[in-house]
Amino acid sequence: MTRGIFIAGNESALSRAIEAETSNRVEQFAAAFIPNRLSGAVKNSTHEIPQRLPLEWNPSSPISARTLVLAAENRLEHIDEAILICSPPSVRLKTSDISFSDVEIMLNDHIKGWFFLIKELASVFNSRKHGTLALVYSDIPSVSSRDEAADILGQPALASFRALTQGLLASAHNEAYTTMAFSDSDAGNESAFASFLYKSLDESSKRSNGKLHKYGKFNLFK
Repeated sequence: MTRGIFIAGNESALSRAIEAETSNRVEQFAAAFIPNRLSGAVKNSTHEIPQRLPLEWNPSSPISARTLVLAAENRLEHIDEAILICSPPSVRLKTSDISFSDVEIMLNDHIKGWFFLIKELASVFNSRKHGTLALVYSDIPSVSSRDEAADILGQPALASFRALTQGLLASAHNEAYTTMAFSDSDAGNESAFASFLYKSLDESSKRSNGKLHKYGKFNLFK
């Protein structure tokens, strides 16, 4: 039976590395990306990978989350592993210069959207009594120079995902599926982190459920 892998997140070095590693393992995988709707955002073309089955996703809509999961199941036949990658865009502006629309976009797309999607994936995995939910985020501190504005919106979105991850790991033993988390604190080594992620998924067992796997110079294989 073909391994059904579904990836969701926003276009980033981290997601590209994980997609590249995925393409070495399966003939096809499904992926959905959070559109960058922030004001002033430069629209970049999505990095093309032949093995990717692209799916549309409006993170702010709970209906879209359900439609997305159904579409992924239809394209893959089944979802065995859902890899959710949180790497929100940074918004470095003076607090007084941040627009209301950007605040709403970050809340809807990069906070609420994860709750909607995870709820739908959990429903599918529980009904099948099988599946792995892999929560992935970068744990690299946001550093700004003295003259540069702090990342007022991106870091709170990441903190929300991290807190959500902790809650899901704590309750993993109550679910019929496996929940694992992965954090990367080694900037510039996304490819090695992606390999580490899949090695952990491939070797996972019941003891892996509810575990956070930390990758980086000081956390390797912890």
